[in-house]
Amino acid sequence: MRVDGELRPKSFRLTGGEGVEADLAVLEPLALAPEVMELRVVHEDPHLLVVDKPRGIVVHPTPGQTAGTLVHGLLDHGLAGGHAERPGIVHRLDRDTSGLLVVTRSEEAHRRMQALVRKRALEREYLALVRGRPQSRTGRIEAPIGRDRHDPTRHSLDTATPRDAVTHFELERSFHEHALLRVRLETGRTHQIRVHLEAIGLPVSGDPVYGVAGDLGLERQFLHAARLAFEHPFTGETLDLSSPLPPDLAAALSRLD
Repeated sequence: MRVDGELRPKSFRLTGGEGVEADLAVLEPLALAPEVMELRVVHEDPHLLVVDKPRGIVVHPTPGQTAGTLVHGLLDHGLAGGHAERPGIVHRLDRDTSGLLVVTRSEEAHRRMQALVRKRALEREYLALVRGRPQSRTGRIEAPIGRDRHDPTRHSLDTATPRDAVTHFELERSFHEHALLRVRLETGRTHQIRVHLEAIGLPVSGDPVYGVAGDLGLERQFLHAARLAFEHPFTGETLDLSSPLPPDLAAALSRLD
């Protein structure tokens, strides 16, 4: 949406007399069709599946990305539940964040997985390489996040639309000018880890928006969803799944040894 020619977030409040431009095409439902995509599925059952998402893939269609998303690559697996244009999606990863993501195959499975998210019973752990070293081996960051007051493309603590956000971290390895952190999400706000780590002076390596672009030769942020654990909403089985660092992140880490 543009107001008086300037791009504004959906939550922007009008005062009266402004000129508003909107693309009505975004209101039309998207026609989803399966696409051939090389994806690693690490768990699959009649109710849900867990996929190891590569970098560079958007999770679900948006007005600016109507093809080539993870949803398109998984449609043949029978995704269902939730919004019709993003079937099966329970939580998301940024385009250039790799790692584990759970999606559902029925409306009931989606409802039960969403309940786990609300109860904070879906454990999500990430590996993040940051520039700098934390003052303690463990920490808890509690700071509301929302769309930035001055830049609608960013999220930050300086916002008119704050939502509670809590991030935990633990030092995994320490280097001269960097630290590898294991980060656990208690909430799941947009860009939460990247925003929170920047706020405490530990910007993510390779992050062109909130961190250190091009650090260690990285072409994307060093952020990987390395572990996903939860109680299966139908069988009660404990699923505890992990994903190794992809080659580009492992190579960047090896340059610090």
